[in-house]
Amino acid sequence: MLTSLPNLLTLSRIAVIPLVVGLFYIPEAWAAYTACGLYAAACITDWFDGYLARAWAQESVIGKFLDPIADKLLVAATLIMLAGFGRLGGLSILPAVTILLREVLVSGLREYLAGLHVGVPVTWLAKWKTAIQMVALGFLIVGDYSPPEVPSTIIGTVGLWIAAALTFYTGWDYMRAGLTHMMAEQPSKRGAAARSAG
Repeated sequence: MLTSLPNLLTLSRIAVIPLVVGLFYIPEAWAAYTACGLYAAACITDWFDGYLARAWAQESVIGKFLDPIADKLLVAATLIMLAGFGRLGGLSILPAVTILLREVLVSGLREYLAGLHVGVPVTWLAKWKTAIQMVALGFLIVGDYSPPEVPSTIIGTVGLWIAAALTFYTGWDYMRAGLTHMMAEQPSKRGAAARSAG
């Protein structure tokens, strides 16, 4: 049900998005660090909600629906704000675009395959991609407000490029698996149409 702790953790990830977005408009170090803290807390709930749902046997349809949406909303909002406030620019926009396009691709693919009652398991490489991406975005949120000895923007940008490379690879991997099911589905549909016509 919606009020179970795993689902509440997922909803908290969505609820924190307006706060993170709003803090970008405050040009102060404390705002950047607060936004980073909120973002980090939201990322941590991404692990806990799934773990608790499985451990407590509280997996639900609405939880499975909301969890990936919460992740994508948080990442998309953060990337857009980083670009809008100049913390991502030039060629650094390319990994952000790659990540966003991959999210759209995988979402559409999952929706299509769900209609075929086919699940798309998350690979370990995709989990590494997510972890690197989360850390990179955290550094970029802090950006130039970090101490001089900690080059947050450089660390975040390099991490984002690594995440984008993994994003491209895992996105293609998911697409290839999806195409296999799509191609396998065609003959059965033609056969069914022929039988109904006969």
